[in-house]
Amino acid sequence: MGWTGVKNGQLLQLAVEQFEIFITADQNLRYQQHHPELQIAVIVLIAANNRLQTLLPLVPDIMQTIETIEAGCVIEVGSISP
Repeated sequence: MGWTGVKNGQLLQLAVEQFEIFITADQNLRYQQHHPELQIAVIVLIAANNRLQTLLPLVPDIMQTIETIEAGCVIEVGSISP
């Protein structure tokens, strides 16, 4: 896609042009961008790390969230166990 090195707000703007939902493990994204103005929904994965075996259990919740999320919304999926 040629997005290497693209960061934060610019990345979201590029995503808006091609996608309806942006899924990220960047837990700081919620605090870095003003989402209600975005024309894209954002799912933030909350997990101890971004390894596949850690994220796979989140898939059912991600799929459920995809069914209801709307543009401009940010929904967190997952949790970090103490």
